[in-house]
Amino acid sequence: MQRQDDFNERRKKLAGMSDEELYKYYWELTEKVVEPLLELGRRNTSPSIERSVLLRMGFSSPDTKAIVSGCIDRALMGKGAGHVVYKLARARNISVKEAGVMLARGEGWDEAAALFKQAGGK
Repeated sequence: MQRQDDFNERRKKLAGMSDEELYKYYWELTEKVVEPLLELGRRNTSPSIERSVLLRMGFSSPDTKAIVSGCIDRALMGKGAGHVVYKLARARNISVKEAGVMLARGEGWDEAAALFKQAGGK
């Protein structure tokens, strides 16, 4: 089977674009590709998946259970438990481990939830 090469035809749209326009177009296309994957993850995660992610991040089993429970209680499961921990760590300029242990102790949840509201839910 011979591949129909339409590169020159498809390239016409891009040929007149500046670097800035190409950069913007690239990220528009990337978002179109990635968004369905993110939506799939938001809708199809489970406590066991989120605990598994946290275990791979180095948290103990009791800590993962507490963090996931906290995410469920605050409707943050669709964000990903690991993502919640990561965003809190970044916001506080502490390690991911410190942020997760803090959440497992029941501390910092209001701040973590607010981080997702400030970012337009992302």
